Amino acid sequence: MQVTDGSLPNPSALVDRFGRVHTNLRISVTDRCNIRCVYCMPEEVRFLPRAEILSFEEIERVVRIAAGLGVTKIRLTGGEPLIRAELPELIARLVAIAGIREIALTTNGLLLAEQARALREAGLHRLNISLDTLREDVFFQLSRRTGLNRVLAGIDAAAGAGFGRIRLNAVIIRGLNESEIVPLVRFARERGFEMRFIEFMPLDGDTLWTREHVVNGEEIRRRIEAEFGPVSPVQRNDPSQPASDYRFLDGNGTMGLINPVSLPFCSSCNRVRLTAEGKLRNCLFSTTEWDIRALLRAEQSDDAVAKLMRDCVLQKKPGHGIDSPEFLRPERAMYQIGG
Repeated sequence: MQVTDGSLPNPSALVDRFGRVHTNLRISVTDRCNIRCVYCMPEEVRFLPRAEILSFEEIERVVRIAAGLGVTKIRLTGGEPLIRAELPELIARLVAIAGIREIALTTNGLLLAEQARALREAGLHRLNISLDTLREDVFFQLSRRTGLNRVLAGIDAAAGAGFGRIRLNAVIIRGLNESEIVPLVRFARERGFEMRFIEFMPLDGDTLWTREHVVNGEEIRRRIEAEFGPVSPVQRNDPSQPASDYRFLDGNGTMGLINPVSLPFCSSCNRVRLTAEGKLRNCLFSTTEWDIRALLRAEQSDDAVAKLMRDCVLQKKPGHGIDSPEFLRPERAMYQIGG
């Protein structure tokens, strides 16, 4: 049995046919968003009716059951999770669940300045903030909205609220923002943040993805080294982490590369995803979903929910299969799945 965090597996753990033990649950708390990033969603979109979105009570129950199956890490996503009203209340509930060691959140940062302190006080451990550019014109091209100044204010507010290890995430798309790689690294280094670059994946709402749009991690690393000098790989403490981290040899921080297209990390994946309306997915690129909400609202037992979770994980494929001739692009875009 493959264990990714160095601990002994829970006897009732979420284990797939390839021995991967799943300890990481990513939960989308809403499909709604206040921008329209081209790599995530279309311009015109119909969001789910609010009655279809899982309530805080339902999310809390799912996490409690998942914790009993060995899940230790939760990441809250969207859409944009900070749109969800009273989100700190949910965070406080999840932090209190026995067995949960870390609650993290991924945000576009537009609402972070107003909410950073409340999130911290609720017990949120880590923040990942999307920052694809430092130029307002490029921000508009990518997000089809204005607001870069609000994102930057949100980053400052998060640092001021006491969040450590703030990570800035950038999706790099050829022809749009590859020229931003060096300025983004410089911005992060000057402020003590970790910059992470993510390859563009075929989950965009407009289905315009092609390999020609992908700036792979190796090219990104070469551009960074040309400006800042050599970087050295950092040994992974957690083999399941998606990023390959590098240390700047001048001693000024680290940066990461997430390369799901050019260097898939499926063999060590330990993540399961719960969509905003309560569908469980064992892979970002899965074309099959398991309906947890149906069990919750039919007042089925915790054992029934746990069995569905095990069944979902057991059916996980060895990899996402992007390079396979049989690859079927998911019908749902990133905002509908959870980033």
